[in-house]
Amino acid sequence: MAKMVSHENWQPYLYEIGNKSGMRILEIGSREVTAKSNARKYFSQAEYVGFDYYAGDNVDVVGDAHKLSDYFEENSFDLVYSSASFEHFAMPWLVAQEIAKILKVDGIVFVETHFSFSSHERPWHFFHFSDMALKVLFSDALGFECIEAGVSNPIVGRFSSLAAKYLRNKPVGGMYCHSEYLGKKVREVKDFDWSKVSLQDVVGITEYPKPDE
Repeated sequence: MAKMVSHENWQPYLYEIGNKSGMRILEIGSREVTAKSNARKYFSQAEYVGFDYYAGDNVDVVGDAHKLSDYFEENSFDLVYSSASFEHFAMPWLVAQEIAKILKVDGIVFVETHFSFSSHERPWHFFHFSDMALKVLFSDALGFECIEAGVSNPIVGRFSSLAAKYLRNKPVGGMYCHSEYLGKKVREVKDFDWSKVSLQDVVGITEYPKPDE
């Protein structure tokens, strides 16, 4: 379970570390969709930039998150964050790479997205992420150090009566609504190419469970 940046804690955490003179902050997916944003209020001492695919309230720059470096200079932000948006990115690995380009070394990245949730905003709902998936996207191979990765808001689930016979009404465990990742860019990685990244580069020394002998 996430602690520092759980679903209930991430906003005050980011406001505390980011609301300082000279800090430049980018929110990806800033448009007010379900609720009013408090970002400008709580980042009042910093320079806050709201970025979204569509124009709307709380949006300063309209564009495609898969091409962030087309809109912003490299190494130009101290903090980049996104909430409830990564599930809507068609190629989230490219968004992670673009974040790495525009974030300063020692800059902070935070992502909250869905681990388990109902389908929404179709056809622009592409992925769900475990905390481990977010660690893969923002791994050491891309120049990041994980500060915290976890999940929040457990869900109690069950297969419905419309499921396949062998699954009907069976409980589904291990589900959470949100997953969170907080990391720091610790080094610059020039000419990064996902096609050249090995499995060990993103999962480290962990191994997939071996079959029983």
